[in-house]
Amino acid sequence: MEIEMEQKILMGNEAIGRGLVESGCSLVSSYPGTPASEILESVVTFAGETETPMHIEWSVNEKVAYEVALGHSYTGKRSAVAMKQVGLNVASDPFMRSAYLGVTGGFVVVVADDPGPHSSQTEQDSRSFAQFARIPVFDPSNPAEAKEMVGRAFELSEQYELPVMLRPTTRVCHARQNVSCLSPEVLSRKAQFERNPGRWVATPKFLTDLHRQLNDKIDAIAGLVELYPSCVKGDGSMDRYCIVSSGVAYANTYEILEDLGFIGKVDLFKVDVPYPLNRHFIEHITSEYTKILVIEETYPTIEMQLSNRAIAGRISKAVPDYGELTPEIIEKVLKAFLNVPGKGEPDAEEGGVRPSLCPGCSHRAAFYAIRKTFPKGILPSDIGCYTLGMNLGAVDTCHCMGAGISQGAGLYHAYAADSSDYPTVVATIGDSTFFHAGIPGLINAVFTGARFIVVILDNSTTAMTGNQPTPQVGIMADGTPGNTVYIPDLVKASGVRFLRESDPYDLDSFISTLKEADRFCRSDEGGVAVIIAKHPCIMDREARKKQIRYRVTVTEECTGCNVCMKQFECPSLIFDEASEKVSVDQNSCIGCGICSSVCPVGAIVAEEVGGKK
Repeated sequence: MEIEMEQKILMGNEAIGRGLVESGCSLVSSYPGTPASEILESVVTFAGETETPMHIEWSVNEKVAYEVALGHSYTGKRSAVAMKQVGLNVASDPFMRSAYLGVTGGFVVVVADDPGPHSSQTEQDSRSFAQFARIPVFDPSNPAEAKEMVGRAFELSEQYELPVMLRPTTRVCHARQNVSCLSPEVLSRKAQFERNPGRWVATPKFLTDLHRQLNDKIDAIAGLVELYPSCVKGDGSMDRYCIVSSGVAYANTYEILEDLGFIGKVDLFKVDVPYPLNRHFIEHITSEYTKILVIEETYPTIEMQLSNRAIAGRISKAVPDYGELTPEIIEKVLKAFLNVPGKGEPDAEEGGVRPSLCPGCSHRAAFYAIRKTFPKGILPSDIGCYTLGMNLGAVDTCHCMGAGISQGAGLYHAYAADSSDYPTVVATIGDSTFFHAGIPGLINAVFTGARFIVVILDNSTTAMTGNQPTPQVGIMADGTPGNTVYIPDLVKASGVRFLRESDPYDLDSFISTLKEADRFCRSDEGGVAVIIAKHPCIMDREARKKQIRYRVTVTEECTGCNVCMKQFECPSLIFDEASEKVSVDQNSCIGCGICSSVCPVGAIVAEEVGGKK
């Protein structure tokens, strides 16, 4: 039988999505998060192109996504879940237990790490999390390899009835490469769940034996010949030297060694499965080499399993023990290890433009109103593009998904214990983040009698990660309709007695609502007050067509006081150092006109030019 093959230039996440479709996977779930967001979107695209029937969903958070895919695998069908590294923290409970209980159909856990980090709260290494859970992990070095490893991960998962992790990093997820695309595998499996309470329920009495079985599986995987690291052999001139690497760090290491003329001189090992590291490989490295360099991101996962004090690596700090291993850093490390003269390229200078909310973003108006209304307030917030409210002085804390509400309760209880004259606390959270992790915190705050304001910044999308739909939008990942879940209904069901909806574009009304909420919090029957700041994301072109547009100009009355620049910080407002006045960049201005309410001398003028009222 001839296999149809097509070459396509794919981004790493697209290659992973293609690999999932080709491997006979029948369910993929995810929660969006950079650098993993495009994986599920690519599954939607390729499943549609190849007419492959699959259930594809944006789940409300990573824990739910993991459990949906896990339950699917219990029926013997293949499934996968995709998330970023901090998403694995959210899914850690089912992740840990699934190693003990195992799976039936192949189950691949795609966790995209973010060394650097470029867009994350941490630069944690999910390979170490996999080692902690005792779950095998593949570490691809490029997009084509990431796609190929999807199939290998499914096979290993089904052979040993274990979840298997695929761990790409940002540079793999967003790189592009020519990738071979095949016709999807047709498995034609019927769902069949076999009842086995001793396994699927696993009360403590069963866990000791399940733990033993898990250890036996990991030991067996560690002995597989097919998972022995590959080697680019040297010519024997440096027979006691070797370099061990994995992932994108290997790709960079190979290229730099080639540039330095050391490919074919020193033994270079490529590790596809950093956990469990092949035990025969460990023995070989220990017995054959005295000069060993390990280059890996981000934690010393391979290095610790080699357990050799002679290793130059993260632990010895021959390789920096933090940050992304850029080519410049790897070159320095290699030159030092190989005794090559020169220090390599100089470190790239830190820099870049400070990120800001988009021109016309309704969050900017909401934050301006909050800061103006409560200048001495305490303002915890959350994870999303609205975290950039810190530039406006309207975000005091940002910890992890959903923490803003819970921290708001903790802040209130601390101050209220000291005095009835406590500062106003305003917690801000996005609509997608509210669905993800805000609801339990809100219920807890209501239950424990906290008195503070929660502003749900509802722009009807998951803006920071690519405008994925939320449950309130009522659209599934593949564009088909889902059952709509409304935020106001959830807020009311949480026991909240003060609920208002207000458009932050109407600054006066929004400020009035904030003051009303504060009065409620401090009243005899007060509690948590919730305001839904509702205005569509201006990245939605259709939404922009429906709002009034203004032409914004700055008159000669501008005094150069910089209030608009410092307190409103719209990228379309530009300060001219020569004239010491502000002007408007008409190319980026979307004509929301909100800045006209900010200027203390009325020098910013907004003239209505179109749109719908």
